[in-house]
Amino acid sequence: MKRQTTVARAIVHCLKRQGITKYFCVPGESYLPLLDALYDEEDVTLISARHESGAAFMAEAYGKCTSKPGVVLATRGVGAGNLAIGVHTAFQDSTPMIVILGQVHRKVLGKEGFQEVDLSSFFAPIAKWTVEVTDPERIDEIMTKAIRVSQSGRPGPVVVSIPEDVFAKVIEMQDADKIFVRPMPHPSVGELENVAKLLNQSRHPVVIAGGGIKHARAEKELLEFSESLNLPIFVSFRRHDVFPHDHEHFSGHLGLAKSGHIEAAFQAADVVIALGTRLSEVTTKDYTLLSDKHRLIHVDISEQVLGKAFEPDVGIVSDAKQFLLAMKGMEIEPKWQSWTKRVKSSYRAEREQSLQMAEKTINTHVIKTLEQWLPEDAVLTNDAGNFAGWLHEFYTFKKPNTYVGPTSGAMGYGLPSAIGAKLAFPDKTVVALTGDGGFMMTAEEVETAVRYHIPVICLVFNNSMYGTIRMHQEMHYPNRVIGTDLGDVSFSKMAESMGAKGVTVKTKNEFLHALKDALQHEKVTVIEIITDPEQISVKQRMDELRK
Repeated sequence: MKRQTTVARAIVHCLKRQGITKYFCVPGESYLPLLDALYDEEDVTLISARHESGAAFMAEAYGKCTSKPGVVLATRGVGAGNLAIGVHTAFQDSTPMIVILGQVHRKVLGKEGFQEVDLSSFFAPIAKWTVEVTDPERIDEIMTKAIRVSQSGRPGPVVVSIPEDVFAKVIEMQDADKIFVRPMPHPSVGELENVAKLLNQSRHPVVIAGGGIKHARAEKELLEFSESLNLPIFVSFRRHDVFPHDHEHFSGHLGLAKSGHIEAAFQAADVVIALGTRLSEVTTKDYTLLSDKHRLIHVDISEQVLGKAFEPDVGIVSDAKQFLLAMKGMEIEPKWQSWTKRVKSSYRAEREQSLQMAEKTINTHVIKTLEQWLPEDAVLTNDAGNFAGWLHEFYTFKKPNTYVGPTSGAMGYGLPSAIGAKLAFPDKTVVALTGDGGFMMTAEEVETAVRYHIPVICLVFNNSMYGTIRMHQEMHYPNRVIGTDLGDVSFSKMAESMGAKGVTVKTKNEFLHALKDALQHEKVTVIEIITDPEQISVKQRMDELRK
């Protein structure tokens, strides 16, 4: 049955049909009919942010938590340019996202009208698909495809550009229930037999588990796979929560920190099973972690990922959960029990050594206090910066869906991603960890959280510098500091000016009191933590770098 409606209302209908009811935006005149269409939707939530980058980060984190596309709206080239960092994050992090951009009127397209940018070309390198809607009658077709493309295969962002006059056009729309079902490809029998053959020849296998585990909701199956075959599990960069850190098979995080334990484990490994990971630059330590001596079994839902960084011995296009379920029927005799124990023992020894080295820093006490007082299902988000090293090294993630971090390394991500995560998990405690540099890039979103009553807790580690860049600066150009010092800002007072609770702490006891107070009251809280600028990372002080 066909019915008449506007393009704007058709967009809302298409998204609602798929259960997508969260929108993030900075309002713009180029898509006013879409905002008006949302006005009448009682079961739809619109979050109007202070900056498009914040809105995009919120949408990305929401998509990462729910595996449904986060929807972000912006106007023309200026709004689009501001949110591009969030689109790039969704692209590198394999997060479903739908970006709807108001474009100039069709009659001035190509004349360099007010704020005009060729949006399809602009976003093409950092999106799965870009399209400009010039025929109003095609909106249902295009939105249906956008929903499918954003979630199929390796998830990612889709950018839909719509000229401002198109939104208000009246069209006939087919009232059909086209519900998207995510494709879940299975491995073939022959591929499974090849995996079993390599494992039966192996003595030192390791597993790298990535974001594909999260997307497939395969954490339980990964745990069973590890236990049934006694396999050591490494998690890829910023995918901490795909495997419980307190499990006897958890063997470490393949992040930015240097690790003798990881280097030794992979030097001794003979078979590497990479599950749902693109084997990125950080995860593979600048593409040096794997070599020709390894037999690589690479499983990913996208054929474009296989062979992109390393040529696999067995490359399988499969949903991670379907692969793990299929492996249950294979005859494999583990011959590496002592190996798995050795890897775990090495991990524990290095972690204990790191704890001893960093024991006296306030950052370490903050992380251990969080671990002690937060519920096990609390969600932690982090911004880019050296402060995150303490979280990555010392926090024990035990449950799925408890960590949200940017593998793209985007600054400004921490606070808005916490807002997106809280909207995805309203009953969970959500804590953002940021540095003073990254926080300042999206600090205005404190007011957004206050305005919409989204009670997140934000920790700001303040050392008055761009710490990561200062670290590299001191390593390569000792004592020649330029551009990395930051001014004195009271982030707690800034938070209070926006209606949040703000507090500054300098000691572990002050932090404990501030955290307990924040957990007790459902209010947006910013805890500013004054840190030692000389303690530049978990294992190094500034004077040691200069040497």
